Amino acid sequence: MSDGNGASQPQARPQSRPEAQAGRQSVRAPRSAAGSLAVPDLSLVVLIGATGSGKSTFAARHFKPTEVISSDFCRGLVSDDENDQAASGDAFEVLHFIVGKRLAAGRLTLVDATNVQAESRAQLVRLAREHDVLPVAIVLDVPEHVCAERNAARADRVGLPRRVIQRHQRELRRSVGKLEREGFRRVHLLRGEREIEAAEVIRERRFNDLRHLAGPFDIVGDIHGCRSELETLLGRLGYELARDGQGRAVDAVHPEGRTAVFVGDLVDRGPDSPGVLRLVTGMVASGHALCVSGNHENKLGRYLSGRAVQHTHGLAETVEQFEKEDEAFRAGAAEFIRGLVSHYVLDGGGLVVCHAGLPEKYHGRTSGRVRSFALYGDTTGETDEFGLPVRYPWAEEYRGRAAVVYGHTPTPRAGWLNNTICLDTGCVFGGKLTALRWPERELVDVPAERVWYEPTKPLATEAPGGADGRPLDLGDVAGRRIVETRHMGRLAVKEENAAAALEVMSRFAIDPRLLPYLPPTMAPCATARPSEEADTRDEGFLEHPLEAFAEYRAAGAREVVCEEKHMGSRAVVLVCRDEAVARERFGVTGEDVSGALYTRTGRPFFDDRETTERILRRVRDCADQAGLWAELDTEWLLLDAELMPWSLKATGLLRTQYAAVGAASGAVFPGALGALEAAAARGVEVAALLDRQRGRAADAAAFTDAYRRYCWRVGETAPTAADTQPGPTVPAGPTGPTGPTGQAGRGGLAGIRLAPFQVLAVEGRSLAAMPHTEQLALIDRLIAADQALPAGAWEDAAAHDAGMPGVLAAPGAAAPAADRIRLLAPTRRLVVDTEDEASVAAGVAWWLDLTAGGGEGMVVKPVRALVRQPDGRLVQPGIKCRGREYLRIIYGPEYTRPDNLRRLRIRHLGHKRSLALREYALGLEALDRLADGEPLWRVHEAVFAVLALESEPVDPRL
Repeated sequence: MSDGNGASQPQARPQSRPEAQAGRQSVRAPRSAAGSLAVPDLSLVVLIGATGSGKSTFAARHFKPTEVISSDFCRGLVSDDENDQAASGDAFEVLHFIVGKRLAAGRLTLVDATNVQAESRAQLVRLAREHDVLPVAIVLDVPEHVCAERNAARADRVGLPRRVIQRHQRELRRSVGKLEREGFRRVHLLRGEREIEAAEVIRERRFNDLRHLAGPFDIVGDIHGCRSELETLLGRLGYELARDGQGRAVDAVHPEGRTAVFVGDLVDRGPDSPGVLRLVTGMVASGHALCVSGNHENKLGRYLSGRAVQHTHGLAETVEQFEKEDEAFRAGAAEFIRGLVSHYVLDGGGLVVCHAGLPEKYHGRTSGRVRSFALYGDTTGETDEFGLPVRYPWAEEYRGRAAVVYGHTPTPRAGWLNNTICLDTGCVFGGKLTALRWPERELVDVPAERVWYEPTKPLATEAPGGADGRPLDLGDVAGRRIVETRHMGRLAVKEENAAAALEVMSRFAIDPRLLPYLPPTMAPCATARPSEEADTRDEGFLEHPLEAFAEYRAAGAREVVCEEKHMGSRAVVLVCRDEAVARERFGVTGEDVSGALYTRTGRPFFDDRETTERILRRVRDCADQAGLWAELDTEWLLLDAELMPWSLKATGLLRTQYAAVGAASGAVFPGALGALEAAAARGVEVAALLDRQRGRAADAAAFTDAYRRYCWRVGETAPTAADTQPGPTVPAGPTGPTGPTGQAGRGGLAGIRLAPFQVLAVEGRSLAAMPHTEQLALIDRLIAADQALPAGAWEDAAAHDAGMPGVLAAPGAAAPAADRIRLLAPTRRLVVDTEDEASVAAGVAWWLDLTAGGGEGMVVKPVRALVRQPDGRLVQPGIKCRGREYLRIIYGPEYTRPDNLRRLRIRHLGHKRSLALREYALGLEALDRLADGEPLWRVHEAVFAVLALESEPVDPRL
């Protein structure tokens, strides 16, 4: 049997319909003007007719130009002459290649050639079978003299011998009766010009194509005659059962209009297969349910039709139960089973429901091979120790966009793998009956009332393609990639950038299962230029908040929040409620893994797992104390944060770049200034040079002060006062037992600070669209909880907190919740109305005070996230505005000199801003896919793309 095709416009809630009706049928078009030719909307249509029979005209009238592949056109492609018969061999190679590509892409295709010879048609039928589409023949039988007249009227056919037409006519008539045996599933025969003119091609929707139905659906796994459990599950799902006069369930309707979808194997092994069929048949007939065929229905259907089948695998119990039913019920059951299709494509193509699974290449296709796979799956050809076939783990290799929901192979627990999920949780074997709510992706199950049938072997630990299968593939990320995002459409990743990201990801990144997100880069505000009216920008600023406020005001974002920018390293924190959640939700192994703490390139912050776990434990305790687990209804949190001090991660950079400059200036300037001062005392005219060198020395000292603010020792012993004094050197590393990277070692957590500023996602939800003020309110509760909990490992650093940058509140800002910081540091903020001059002035003053006190600067964000301009383009999610002194670290000690500022103000921000938006959209996509429960490769695709874009050449100072 093969999948068939139904009416061109299925009803909103179609009943299952027989695939067998799409079998071989020869249709002679009616002679009336209303004659129609049914053509499946995905098929290979083959025109058959002698030269001059009007095939090209017929094709142009009924099909789109792109759907028609003409032998004449292909002959012209290879020889520049459509009538060069010597080029026919090459032309048909090209034709078959194009046809194959179109069928692989799921496009209806028509072949315009004479096709009167059996061998030429055989190649086309073979192509249709290879791509699992139906071959359809349309025969144009036109009298010989009409063909001759038409050819004579064409300049390129003048002189065509009459015998060619006669030969075509003979071969045509010999072929008509053989087309069905050749494999054509539909044959339309049009005789004479009148029938051809009156013909109308009607495109039929395939039976399995229900993309127009968007649900919501409740997809139920293998029932196997467990009627009582089915009724209980439907009640849990909210369905109201309808019963007949004998109290038997005959229908179920959901008050909110949801549709049940059954994955097959309704019967066999269980106590009441007729009862299950009675209920499901009634739901399908009333439009409250859909059902696909399982292998057990297929076998029962053969039995009910009188064919000889073995009464094994539970069929004997079903036959015994059916003997108690009347003939009308048995006949109705047989008709229902005959009408079941192999699979359905639903919800715009985003959902496929079948019994045993289905690779993407078979979705929506119609062939015996597709039906066989959908009912039975595929096997490796081996048998296990119980004598049962070993099933091929197709789900491990699945990379399709559509979610595939199936059953067939019992598993103790339903779980997602590569966008597929098996719902057969062995109810008849004493397990559970499971349903999946779609599009919510929520699982609902009820336990079996008892073991109804002893399994041949214990339930497998996983469905085929379980958690220990291959989660990622090089093909998912290698080469040039196009990633589809919901907020910026299609984004391209160049091959060379993908290669660079692959190097970093494969060598240095953490386990990809714990890497669901990478933060985007952030663009600075437009370059501050002195205005005509005096304002603070005249004081030598390269970046100024007035530029950020003006940009958001122009984009229509009236309210913005100014957030303190911590001088640390961007950190992403994935914290699970316990190790079991990390194993079950993220698939990681190891009893001591409860989350991750990693950099914006996916690298772990700490070499030893214990240090990471101690920090995660503290964040987990804070979330528990703040009540966030219950409030957000989640077992895990994904946070965006800054980890401080900067020297914790950037020790190498500090030593080789910044400290070297500080050390050189500290060694050179005292002697040079002493010599110049001595020369000036002797009356040598060096005043100008002395002033210049004094200015350079002051700039160098300011440069050293700038980076030293963000460096302090971490470890078992609290930082000392000497550690924070300005100087030319950088701390050599933590005082505890650590490696050369400056990371805190075992037990050495004093001085580490984590400043979270956004909850990115929780189970089932991305929170990226939550207003930033609400985000920070959640963060404040975490910080308050940190203050309320015992200090633990951070107690020994408390005395030093008052001397650390960022602890004292800037003028005009609210003080922290407590006088001392333990692990979690607050993020100070100020809301500014960009259309209110006083509010803007207050924002500028807040920034000036913040940076004057040693702060790095601030990030300006729209209070309402995901803001779009009037033309639909995304607005920058955040603009950084860095302080005048902090920028010395970036641009060098003497960048504030007028000549240098004039040069540096010529900054080209276009590429940086584009990069920030693209990475932002990819990050949002990763969060959405994570929240939707999509497979790891889909989430990782967007995460990897963010890292790949980071290798695009852009000024690193921006």
